[in-house]
Amino acid sequence: MTTTNESEQSSAPFDEADTADTAEATETETDAVEVDAVTEVDETATGDEVESATTSSKADDRLAELENEGDIAADYLEALLDIADLDGDIDMDVEGDRAMVAIVGDNLNQLVGSNGKVLDALQELTRLSVTQQTGDRSRLMLDVAGFRAARRQELTDLGSAACDRAKDDGQAVKLDPMTPFERKIVHDAVAAAGLKSESEGDEPNRFVVVIP
Repeated sequence: MTTTNESEQSSAPFDEADTADTAEATETETDAVEVDAVTEVDETATGDEVESATTSSKADDRLAELENEGDIAADYLEALLDIADLDGDIDMDVEGDRAMVAIVGDNLNQLVGSNGKVLDALQELTRLSVTQQTGDRSRLMLDVAGFRAARRQELTDLGSAACDRAKDDGQAVKLDPMTPFERKIVHDAVAAAGLKSESEGDEPNRFVVVIP
């Protein structure tokens, strides 16, 4: 009995030490797992930050490209105004994925023409000037004396009125032929009113149909 008790007593410290070592090892492993988890989270966060920085950098690069388009167009148009002996200020902006350039001033109707036909031709010439210098196709929009801004509002009102007619009559409404730029404005107005629209016909007689 005495031997048994001594054996039990001598084994007790060993068991406690073993238990302590096991607990310490488990705690160490747990800490290691936590460190790995934190590291993984940090790596993920770093990846997101890199992706965000890359996206931001691309957006900044694109903005710089569009601003450069505006600068090139402004130089071209200023030279044109000098040749034509016309007074006008050049305004530049960026809207969406387009450079926006406007000639502001009085007595500029000759640069607009009937239904904006001269303006459309001048816009194409300005785009070509930009493309020659950048090597990339330009989608720049040109306005003169607020013609396009006024036309935009007119077409927006036209699209809204066509939506009202379509709702009241329950029938599709066909509008007069328009340029792609004008049709886009009408499509946007129809979508804002909660209806659908589509273009039909062939250029230059392509037109918008508002569907109830």
